[in-house]
Amino acid sequence: MESRPVPQRDAPDDYQEEKYCMMRTCKTYIGMMGTKRIFMGLGLAVAVMFPHLDSKAGQAPVQLGSAGNFSVLAGSTVTSTGGTTVAGDLGVWAGTAVTGFAGIPPGGPGTVSGTIHAGDAVAQTAQGDLTTAYNDAAGRTLAPVDVANADLGGRTLAPGLYKSSGTLAITGNLTLDAQGDPNAVFIFQIASSLNTAAGSQVILSGGASVANIYWQVGSSATLGTTTIFKGTILADQSISLATGATLDGRALTRIGAVTLDANTITISNTVIAPVILVSAAVAAGPYTDASGHSVDATTRTITVPVSGSMQYYRIASATALTITNITISGGNVVITYN
Repeated sequence: MESRPVPQRDAPDDYQEEKYCMMRTCKTYIGMMGTKRIFMGLGLAVAVMFPHLDSKAGQAPVQLGSAGNFSVLAGSTVTSTGGTTVAGDLGVWAGTAVTGFAGIPPGGPGTVSGTIHAGDAVAQTAQGDLTTAYNDAAGRTLAPVDVANADLGGRTLAPGLYKSSGTLAITGNLTLDAQGDPNAVFIFQIASSLNTAAGSQVILSGGASVANIYWQVGSSATLGTTTIFKGTILADQSISLATGATLDGRALTRIGAVTLDANTITISNTVIAPVILVSAAVAAGPYTDASGHSVDATTRTITVPVSGSMQYYRIASATALTITNITISGGNVVITYN
């Protein structure tokens, strides 16, 4: 069959860019609203960049913006004693002091696998995004569960919003059970301090993802010796990790310091927000999971069989994503995103 361009169909006047891909010739229009559509002989349309909202009546993820690029972000200083390991970026703003890490004077045994942003524009932007995320988490009101001044050790919690008008503590093990929903969100609103006892653990079950756990702390958070903690801590004041404590997630403070002591901070694969391709027969929806699609988070590609009828697709994720390329190969549409 001869390959030829498909006539432009209902492309709005505000579309600014055209891209052609030669494989069952298609034309992609990129609009001002961040939507892409691709028209082909088999009638496929793609729309992108819509944060995923679970069909269940649950909490939506907290959007971290550029603060999500940091494993550690402080307002005043970041200090480390001993062989702390930080996987990811580390930053501070409006302060500039970072001590105890190799690669920045006066040096130290601590290591950072990413970039250190000490008082620069990148850290400044991230702090602005952190404030937005902090206020979002603090402002949630959907069906809160009262845990005022509670010790959550020994408990198993379902997804939802947990609110303490005072402090919150963990002594022993706290289990967060997503109940089979990988997009389940846990938000903890803590008016005062968060403290864990030595050797305490946050354990995930039922498909719970570190990416969807948020601890909004009105003052300061302290993780006790050898604590194993999971999730993103958004503290108004300071965060301290005692000797040997580990954090799978992020330590983000708005105003004060992040203080470390021979700790390990990682952003595991589970911190990457889930990416799901959803489809609908019409642009307005409703959208459901696209049949047969697969996601490769390492290469940031989505593969979905070419449909025999017009379909609209959206990338659903807790973080904003942009489609950077679309190709057709072996009866599949291959979408690259960033």
